[in-house]
Amino acid sequence: MQLQARESEGAVAPGLQALVNARCADWAENRKPIGRGMSGSFERVRVLIVEDNAHMSTILRKVLQGFGVRTVIEVRDAADAFESMRSANPDVALVDYALGDVDGLEFTRLVRTASDSPNKYLPIIMVTGHTDRSRIMEAINAGVNEYLAKPVRPVDLYNRMVALIERPRRFIKSGNYFGPDRRRRSDPRYPGPFRRATDKENQNPEDEVDFG
Repeated sequence: MQLQARESEGAVAPGLQALVNARCADWAENRKPIGRGMSGSFERVRVLIVEDNAHMSTILRKVLQGFGVRTVIEVRDAADAFESMRSANPDVALVDYALGDVDGLEFTRLVRTASDSPNKYLPIIMVTGHTDRSRIMEAINAGVNEYLAKPVRPVDLYNRMVALIERPRRFIKSGNYFGPDRRRRSDPRYPGPFRRATDKENQNPEDEVDFG
């Protein structure tokens, strides 16, 4: 089960439906509610960790293995991350905000927009110690799918992983932005207000949906 980079149009990021189907099959077989019996739920998911701190990378790997993830690829910088995207074809990436020469924001932008990106639809969870609103908005505008604050709690990481699978967001092209729809209002279960002044009940006409 792997996410493939594609140029065609569909409903959500390529491959996420396969993850949804796999999770539904697992729940149907084990009859366990969400949040329980986590081991085995993600065993077919390949996770790429892009973290320059070896200790933090180890923590993330052990947490993921506790969820049942069998394939975890650990790299220290953006260059190795791109190489691993080509060779291992991960389903999800956990990316540290501060990576050195190419930080997590720039890495995310490259994944989303570079002509040689191995998979511009790769689901990305940004992991960082910065929790102020300006940093969060930077990450969202770079094209991350989810945001996770350090110190990482297993339940928070689990919930982010589930969100990627259960509530995948459409990818859009809007001006110089390409990435998951930044408006949570597009989720029918989101009760909050519109994020943009130009938002209507339907999609912003300036946003071209790219369904992957």
